[in-house]
Amino acid sequence: MNLLDRLIHPDERIALFIDGANLYSAAKGLTFDIDYRKLLDEFKQHGRLVRAYYYTALVEDQDFSPIRPLVDWLDYNGYSLVTKPAKEYTDANGRRRFKGDMDVEITVDLLQATAFVDHAFLFSGDGDFRAAIEAVQRKGMRVSVVSTIKSNPPMASDDVRRTADNFVDLVDLANLIGRPPRERSEGRHDYAQEDKDRD
Repeated sequence: MNLLDRLIHPDERIALFIDGANLYSAAKGLTFDIDYRKLLDEFKQHGRLVRAYYYTALVEDQDFSPIRPLVDWLDYNGYSLVTKPAKEYTDANGRRRFKGDMDVEITVDLLQATAFVDHAFLFSGDGDFRAAIEAVQRKGMRVSVVSTIKSNPPMASDDVRRTADNFVDLVDLANLIGRPPRERSEGRHDYAQEDKDRD
């Protein structure tokens, strides 16, 4: 029996809400990469997986976006993609940066999902989700937050950990949904910086 066996009732309708930038930063902090095929397969083995949402902002004007191949793969392999253009800005050191906060989109989808989902897995430790979690819990939905407190700095706020029905540290799922990190190319989208900008 693994961790998900204990969390998910076999007849539960479940949905995944994945904040792409937040999950990327959490996994990077734990030095493993997410295998999105394994992630989907693992949750399909438990309960009734209704939907797996993946949220990310995309840089529209680049010839090649490092995240584009992942987004395309997810779109064709069972995930519901929710995207929007990233906003470009220049930081204090004159470097070009991008930010794309998906909190509103995730919150709206969580609230709408109360009509057809019993148990939501929110892959984000962002404290801004506390009110959304409380709202869907009042409508009868259980919420498990998946993030980590074992990275440096911790990715999960105390607020969401206390509010959620369950807190799952990502490190405890690493053997189920992870793979060793690949060499990261220099041009790869800097999700970690985007995450800091969001706080």
